[in-house]
Amino acid sequence: MCTVLCRSPEDAVLTCLRDLDILDEPLDARIGIAPDVALLVQHGAVIGWSLTDPARYLTTPFAVSDSAPPALATRRLLTECLDLITQPVICDVEDSDPAALARLRGADDALRNQTEDRDRADALRTLIALLVEDYAT
Repeated sequence: MCTVLCRSPEDAVLTCLRDLDILDEPLDARIGIAPDVALLVQHGAVIGWSLTDPARYLTTPFAVSDSAPPALATRRLLTECLDLITQPVICDVEDSDPAALARLRGADDALRNQTEDRDRADALRTLIALLVEDYAT
């Protein structure tokens, strides 16, 4: 079970870890299990995973991911969506902070109106639309 999401600049790599204490010691191994996916091992136990280029793998449930590279707009919107669903911004959304709700609505509009890379935009919008329905209506 991973509880900590670590994000690289522009969300080029996402790493999920069991907890932050893991960062106190070096990894024993990084085991590639699929293209761009690795399990992180420390003291003989899997303590997390990493995904390189997560925008490439955005898809709706049970759909095959698009083989074309993601559009730059999709990469930017992935970062915005990750900002919106992680702390501290998600707390502001849940507390109905007007600026956070405006940002949420803006992401929803941008995803709805994106003309390129529609499948990936739709995958992101699935999550953001739920937040809009729950908090911004």
